[in-house]
Amino acid sequence: MNKMSHSKRSPLIFELIAECNTSKARTGVMTLIHSVVDTPVFMPVGTQGTLKGLLPQQLENLNCQIMLSNTYHLGTRPGPEILEKAGGLHKFMGWNRSLLTDSGGFQMVSLLKLAEITEKGVKFKSPYNAESECMLTPEHSIEIQNAIGADIVMQLDDVVSSVTTGPRVEEAMHRTLRWIDRCLSAHKRPDEQSIFPIVQGGLNPELRTECAKQLIKRKVNGYAIGGLSGGESKDEFWKMVHLSTDILPKNKPRYLMGVGFAVDLVVCCALGIDMFDCVFPSRTARFGCALIRNGQLNLKQVQYKNDKRPIDDNCDCSTCKEYTRDYLHQIVTVETVACHLLTVHNIAFQLNLMKDIRESIKAQKFTEFVQDFMLTVYPDKTYPTWVIDSLKAVNINLL
Repeated sequence: MNKMSHSKRSPLIFELIAECNTSKARTGVMTLIHSVVDTPVFMPVGTQGTLKGLLPQQLENLNCQIMLSNTYHLGTRPGPEILEKAGGLHKFMGWNRSLLTDSGGFQMVSLLKLAEITEKGVKFKSPYNAESECMLTPEHSIEIQNAIGADIVMQLDDVVSSVTTGPRVEEAMHRTLRWIDRCLSAHKRPDEQSIFPIVQGGLNPELRTECAKQLIKRKVNGYAIGGLSGGESKDEFWKMVHLSTDILPKNKPRYLMGVGFAVDLVVCCALGIDMFDCVFPSRTARFGCALIRNGQLNLKQVQYKNDKRPIDDNCDCSTCKEYTRDYLHQIVTVETVACHLLTVHNIAFQLNLMKDIRESIKAQKFTEFVQDFMLTVYPDKTYPTWVIDSLKAVNINLL
């Protein structure tokens, strides 16, 4: 799709196409500067401006409409000056469709040993060399994201591990509210890039509720739900998602950060989420695992040594069309090309799953889709309690 004109209209227009008449699931179209995005959408993660193992053109061939990159890592290397000279990350990496950048906040958890958090911002020691330091403030995060030029950018939030309890969770939630205002004030490209604030509050329903209610007072084009999918129980996880989507407005997209397992995607679509991202499909490919509807194939296992079938008979990705399980068995985790071939399939799997979800919502068959999907994953009907409870909360009973 050609780049849209930079008129004074909103850089993000969200239109709901259909809503499930049973659950909170919905499907819509999000029109961004660089492309139109069908929702619910899964966004592959290209941390350094590249999805490991794939070319941008291959992502386009898979009909990936939007991908994610990482502000902290791109701000450290190559840095905003080089990205600005290149005309932004789209031109730098040769990607013509939409981009979302996270703010660097997650690195407060993943690089906690390198981080010092204050009201001003987060001071990081460089993971690349011991001497360098980086002070990531809300203003600097937005400055980097303005240089990157992503269609959707994230506020810098104060992120704590989802299993953290006590006063630190409340402190982080209130600081996140203060930082969204600093981010909005620092934003230099509001006609081209939309800032999403992030709902925080750990696993505390009162804090989550307060944060969401405060954030919807800001003039923004969409919202993210952060601080989950980090080690908490699934029972706690789904309740925080359900609570958040009850408060966030229906006419704006809702992005659940860091979620990518197929069962989680299906459940969270039922709970009213529109956008997801996760490194899981590309990372698990590097370990020799291929995604299928009832789980994963670990192609290193000897049972695939003489298996002439494709990974998935129902998948039309280039890997499934051209290569067999026995061939892949010989090369996974050994040859670089195996990572490439499995990543193609795993991204195709995620995108096809989301397409099937969208189609089922349009046809008012989402409940049946969920029931059939869960029966495929759990053929003996040993559904996890959290799956039963979360779906029951939105009026879906499993078979």
